[in-house]
Amino acid sequence: MSHAVLIVKLPPILTRTLERRHGGVVLFVALFVGVAFLLRVALLLKARWLVSIDASLLAAFGWGLVFDLGAALLWSLPLIVLLTILPQRFFRWRIGRGLAYAGFFAVLYVLLFGTVAEWLFWDEYGVRFNFIAVDYLVYTKEVIGNIRESYPLPAIFAGLFVATAVGFAGLLRTGWIGRWLESEHEPFWPRLRAGGAGLAVVAIAMVGLEARQLPAFANNYNRELAKDGVWSLFAAFRDNELDYDQFYPTLPVDEAFHRVRQELAEHGGREATSASVANSPAPRDTLHFVSNDGPELHPNVIQITVESLSADFVSVFNRASHLTPNLQALAEKSLVFDNLYATGTRTDRGMEALTLALPPTPGRSLIKRPRNEHLFTLGSVFRSRGYDTAFLYGGFGYFDNMNYFFGNNGYRVIDRAAVGREDVTFANVWGACDEDLYRWTMREADREHAAGKPFHFFVMTTSNHRPYTYPEGRIDLPPKISGRAGAVKYTDFAIGQFLREAETKPWFQNTVFVIVADHCASVAGRTTLPVENYHIPLFIYAPGGQIAPGHVRELMSQVDYAPTLLGLLNWSYASRFFGWDVRKAGGDRRALIGNYQKLGLYEPGVLSMLMPVRESAEFDYDDTTHALKHRPAAFTSEAIAYYQTASYLYQHGLYRELSAGEQADYRRGALFTQPSEAVAAAQ
Repeated sequence: MSHAVLIVKLPPILTRTLERRHGGVVLFVALFVGVAFLLRVALLLKARWLVSIDASLLAAFGWGLVFDLGAALLWSLPLIVLLTILPQRFFRWRIGRGLAYAGFFAVLYVLLFGTVAEWLFWDEYGVRFNFIAVDYLVYTKEVIGNIRESYPLPAIFAGLFVATAVGFAGLLRTGWIGRWLESEHEPFWPRLRAGGAGLAVVAIAMVGLEARQLPAFANNYNRELAKDGVWSLFAAFRDNELDYDQFYPTLPVDEAFHRVRQELAEHGGREATSASVANSPAPRDTLHFVSNDGPELHPNVIQITVESLSADFVSVFNRASHLTPNLQALAEKSLVFDNLYATGTRTDRGMEALTLALPPTPGRSLIKRPRNEHLFTLGSVFRSRGYDTAFLYGGFGYFDNMNYFFGNNGYRVIDRAAVGREDVTFANVWGACDEDLYRWTMREADREHAAGKPFHFFVMTTSNHRPYTYPEGRIDLPPKISGRAGAVKYTDFAIGQFLREAETKPWFQNTVFVIVADHCASVAGRTTLPVENYHIPLFIYAPGGQIAPGHVRELMSQVDYAPTLLGLLNWSYASRFFGWDVRKAGGDRRALIGNYQKLGLYEPGVLSMLMPVRESAEFDYDDTTHALKHRPAAFTSEAIAYYQTASYLYQHGLYRELSAGEQADYRRGALFTQPSEAVAAAQ
């Protein structure tokens, strides 16, 4: 292609750039930034009713350009190296020119593919790529299977190919690629100098540009538009474990523990003296004794943790919903907790809070972190009373490190890999349907009952998850095309069927059934921590009458579930839990909520938030309009104390389980004193 047929007239400086070997990098960066800009416009149109159309939108596009350039430079690194080392005559060969054209075609295809992936990710989560996307790159089998079952991939790939061909034809008509290929061929040393300069620019971008530099926006959707998805993915991969002391506001360590110990003492526990805290530099521990009156109850406990069951799906909380008739009927016979909030936005966060009663530490859940063995869990308390504890999951439990966590914290693991093929009647990529999972649960309960051993099962469902497929003919909504509504209704159907079958079992009357969500279906909102989108259901049903039905209206979060359940059973035990029995707690009520980087403490009408780097903010929260308004800090130190001490205990290996023998010693009470004595000792 001669220079005379150029259709797009370039400024002289760009023309001279294209006449050099590394002009190909400039073409790549321009292509990357152009596609990223078009994606941002598309996301703006998609979220047009949610974004704020004001000066912050211009700021979002300005910051977006900065991060688009940073991402383009980052991903141009291989091209810089390649163009530096290729021999001078490479593009004079026909095969070299062919590879160059093919390379640009492939680059355009990948960019458009990434654009579609970001569009679908935004459609699902309302944000740009984040830690969830990082996990999805790790667990490719489930993710690829989920995408294959959720979307018409052949049509998408074909459409992408056509769009790439059209775009590539337009790119050829500009003459830019041809002009670059016909440029003068540089000797090695000039190429090396140019390549070194390019690498230096990339290094500066990687070191100097931080995702945390993005300013706060009043509307979180505007802030998400300001991000570049590729850069956010890179930042999430790099920062998925955040050191609390480095990135968040802190108190003196002893003061932080003093505040938390006071909270625990105020809500019914007796704190441990320094002599009673084994292997820990007291008073840096949350060890305390929980005392309950009356004879201990020892029923079996089957805890069904339902995937993505927002409170809005359940008619008890939202009269407009008709998706959960079985749960509605169950609520009339259960103790219903009206004001429960999830601690996080992912299944692993729900598992963490429901088993450990620990605030969500920043970055990854402890489920997926190293050194997460032999922790203090709800299961460890049950085992101290001779219970069998098991984790049952419809999918393959290597996902999210579930099997390792539960298996190394005393639970037997039953997942899809542990059952025979005949035990799976229907499955999608995430796992066996809920009916199959409950059949496995029934079998395990029968076995433990026959052995004369009480049991506590943590049952984790998968059906309420995209691609929203389930067995045909169970409900009046067809699979997949009914979307989330069909999946929720099927989940409800399977729970109802399980409980009706359980009624025929000899262990039914001596079993407590717990229905609780791991997290909400969606937490995207106008604010960074939209409190209203963390509301989840909790029903505790005791057909034998061990726990009376009714409603508990106190504010609570998932960290309060374990101590509340044990309180309902009248157990007295040594605890490291951060939660408390909300029925008996005195003082203020609170919920601990968070996402991957933002950590929140919600008290009625007030939200305190901790953020990197060492930032905090406090807001008045209107529970009707869900609006946040800045206010002077009053509860921020309390929020810091919760999260700082939780991180400290994990980092120092102090959130450890207590043996049955230790629990027996502690129940005798000799190792505990009243709070006033413990506080004095701490000081």
